[in-house]
Amino acid sequence: MSPLPAAVLQYFEGEKLEALIFILPIGLLSAVFGAWLLAEGRSGFARGVAIPFVGMGLLMTVIGATVGFRTPGQVRRLEQAWARDATSAVAAETARMERVNRNWGPYLVAWAAFGVVGLGLRFGTSRDVTQGVGIALVFFSGVGLLVDGFAERRTYPYAEALKAAIAPPPAS
Repeated sequence: MSPLPAAVLQYFEGEKLEALIFILPIGLLSAVFGAWLLAEGRSGFARGVAIPFVGMGLLMTVIGATVGFRTPGQVRRLEQAWARDATSAVAAETARMERVNRNWGPYLVAWAAFGVVGLGLRFGTSRDVTQGVGIALVFFSGVGLLVDGFAERRTYPYAEALKAAIAPPPAS
């Protein structure tokens, strides 16, 4: 089980840093930008951009803060569970990570749909407000794909280390 502690730290440290250094700040900046556009923007285009920026900005702020600040507690709970019963704790964490990894496909489809809908609104409508919404959706599609791209790649080595930890030792 020696590679597991390093894999745990690498996985959760990456999750915490991504949340606090990227997701949370982008969320805050997006919400502030959207609020500024609502306050100052007089055009339909500005309002169209502003609404998704406020909504997604607030959502990203909550998610970034939640993930970033809960991570140290998750690591402590995992360490305590492993100290009590390593086999059960690793099995439970393996099952959790399998659920996490099953969700990447639907997440990618959702981000792609954001992009396709956004492009459709931008190029398939003539109203400024819907074109603004479209551009904002394309922006957040890219952000979501980027965040989840890094997150997905971080999960696989961790899941493999968990599986290796519960695999029976090779016969001698």
